[in-house]
Amino acid sequence: MQRESQAVPKVYVPVRADFDSNGNVIPKAIRWEDGRTYLIDRVIQIRRAESIPGGGMGDRYRVRINGRESYLYFERYVCPSEEKLGRWYMQRK
Repeated sequence: MQRESQAVPKVYVPVRADFDSNGNVIPKAIRWEDGRTYLIDRVIQIRRAESIPGGGMGDRYRVRINGRESYLYFERYVCPSEEKLGRWYMQRK
């Protein structure tokens, strides 16, 4: 019997980020759904990635927060008429 894969819920989070001189977006802090703010110690890797839980494309940031590695995703909007670029999420563990 095969186990059904359970979707990991997305948690959309506010992110404080900077733009560097090359136009890269560098996340600096997230605010979790309970209101706590977590500083991002380091961005380890940035890569374009499929937004698996919801389809579409975006960016996956491998980050270190409080000494622990995690993933932060930027889900890009594909509709050019949208005034928003996209939104950030993490996956609840």
